Amino acid sequence: MTRAIIIVLDSFGLGAARDAELFGDVGADTFGHIIDAAINNRADAPYRKGELSLPNLERLGLFAAHDTYHGKTPKSREFAGLYGVANEKSKGKDTPSGHWEMAGVPVLFDWGYFPKTVPCFPEHLTESLIEQGNIPGVLGNCHASGTEIIERLGSKHLKSGKPIVYTSADSVFQIAAHEDQFGLQRLYDLCDLARKLVDEYEIGRVIARPFTGTPGTFTRTANRRDLAVPPPELTLLDHLTTNKRQVISIGKIGDIFAHHGTGEIIKAAGNMALVDATLEALDKADSGSLVFTNLVDFDQSFGHRRDVPGYAHALEEFDARLPEIEAKLRPGDLVVLTADHGCDPTWPGSDHTREVVPIIAFGPNVTGRSIGERETFADIGQSIARHLSIPPLSNGISFLEQ
Repeated sequence: MTRAIIIVLDSFGLGAARDAELFGDVGADTFGHIIDAAINNRADAPYRKGELSLPNLERLGLFAAHDTYHGKTPKSREFAGLYGVANEKSKGKDTPSGHWEMAGVPVLFDWGYFPKTVPCFPEHLTESLIEQGNIPGVLGNCHASGTEIIERLGSKHLKSGKPIVYTSADSVFQIAAHEDQFGLQRLYDLCDLARKLVDEYEIGRVIARPFTGTPGTFTRTANRRDLAVPPPELTLLDHLTTNKRQVISIGKIGDIFAHHGTGEIIKAAGNMALVDATLEALDKADSGSLVFTNLVDFDQSFGHRRDVPGYAHALEEFDARLPEIEAKLRPGDLVVLTADHGCDPTWPGSDHTREVVPIIAFGPNVTGRSIGERETFADIGQSIARHLSIPPLSNGISFLEQ
């Protein structure tokens, strides 16, 4: 029994899932379209240029997983990791569903969503938020991109004191406010109130979106807070905690699981800082423990913003850090790289895309091979449970048993 590490490249899909037609996402391919843009010099930017270079991920089998799913023959048949893709059983393509499913609990019920109307929120909900939250009113009340709506309404927010409320294609209620002038704790308190108010609408998350700066220079800060409903069943994290195993949750993992079984919580701003935190966690993680990291920038900074070169650059930055992670591993450790959904930066709109996700597993004792196409993200949780020698989960088939 050694340690397990899950690193979620948030939104890093490998192609339209088998049921993508139900979501309007046939043809989406986060990874493939980033590759194509780089080859065709459409991913040009001051910070990167030319074809996508991911030598470490290629060595572990990432490109082979993508090629195989799309019916192509991989260039090589010798890899250092287990590689494949997984379909999602959950009904949505949102962050909680993806993470809960990879931890053994697919979301088979329907989330509540707000309509694409203006206003989009029920009048009773906004009136209750205004009255109970003691605020002068709200701005927005629509579907929007977070960065766009802050740029558009930030000045009005500063003048009026009204927070900006908005949603997306996810089951989410988001509140943006200036960290200094509105107050960070006041924003958190308002989101706590909103969490209670949206329960009757079956909304998955309330998200606090603090920002700073002045008109023209507004910037969202790292003090984001997600208030999620708890998973409907015990997850891998709960079972590890019950078995007295150490869990270290890095990034927004604690928020996603509503702090159920998430153990020690470590926050950091930006993918590279989150990788740093993961490396530090590996220095202290006990045998039998789980380190669970979410690299959120792939999604919030590049996927949703449709920033193709930014996404490409972020992948190359992460790839360059993989040798550092490998150097921290002990004999028997297992690392799983995966994602929770897609967010194709070339796709119309700014929402997530229904895609298969990679499963790339490696460690000192792993022999590279294909694990094929998996029916559910829950195979990840089941594999971790087997690796850490706890009782099997109720969903998923371990890819370590082949």
